[in-house]
Amino acid sequence: MERRLLLGLTAAGIAAPSILRAQAAWPERPVRLIVPWAPGGSTDTIARLFQQRLGATLGQPIVIENRGGASGAIGAAEAARAAPDGYTWMFQYDNEGPNQTLMRLTYRTLDAFVPVTLAATGPLAMVAHSSTPFRTFRDVVEAARREPDRWNYATSGTGGLAHIATTLLQQQNNFRLTHVPYRGGGPAVTAAVANEVPLFMTNVVIVSQHIRAGTLRPLGVTTRGESRHVPGAPSFAQQGFGDFEAPTWWALFGRAGTPQPILDRMHAAITQVLREPDVKTRIEEQGCDVVASTPEVARSFVANEIERWGAVIRQNNIRADS
Repeated sequence: MERRLLLGLTAAGIAAPSILRAQAAWPERPVRLIVPWAPGGSTDTIARLFQQRLGATLGQPIVIENRGGASGAIGAAEAARAAPDGYTWMFQYDNEGPNQTLMRLTYRTLDAFVPVTLAATGPLAMVAHSSTPFRTFRDVVEAARREPDRWNYATSGTGGLAHIATTLLQQQNNFRLTHVPYRGGGPAVTAAVANEVPLFMTNVVIVSQHIRAGTLRPLGVTTRGESRHVPGAPSFAQQGFGDFEAPTWWALFGRAGTPQPILDRMHAAITQVLREPDVKTRIEEQGCDVVASTPEVARSFVANEIERWGAVIRQNNIRADS
């Protein structure tokens, strides 16, 4: 017994400096960043705006892997299976909140991951193709009340915040639209611009250029008041649809169990890069506000989102197929 204990202590004494050296040297090879969405969506867009600078700051390339499907759950599950060695991270979208209640997942967000930073927040917006008769969200509601389920609206996926927020708007205000989910924001915005669907509930990042071009018309935003990112579009609350608020967000997550020195270095690097004037300006030009929070703020925010939208889903009997 004593011999085994001595051997164990000796082995630990030898291993500890090796582990410490590995942590101090991190990263020694390219770093994998899982984006659980198809290329062209907002999460992919923002990740690619900081990708090069983050790699330069860390001294190794950041390799983005797009793993879309199931409203971000497929890529998140892949990230949750990764080794906690600092070589796999996840850049995730607001769907992570409602997914925890709506879906049968193989992981729990705050058990499998460590929130590193709340990168950015912004409004969701309901937009209509310019060829539609809709000028305000009130026009949509009145049309949907006259002809329930006739009018389609797109989102980036079933069960996401855009889907849940629109479902809640319908339930609270007695009108019905037909949901058309797409496999991520990229395919959804392509469909909206092509007028395959007349309405689209989305973050502003992937539609800002189409709003400026006049192809898509903003009808309302999910912030409490107007947003500087969608000038002239009143919030749903301002249009008389209750005390409605549903901001979108993006956050960087590491695997639970990743050594603290590596988490600390990643946090320092990503927040430095997000605050660099050039990177910050390019991200905010897309239609959101850079936050670059502490890990503590990120964890509290994500926990609140999971609880808040979980309560809404349960209280309103919202299903992933609604």
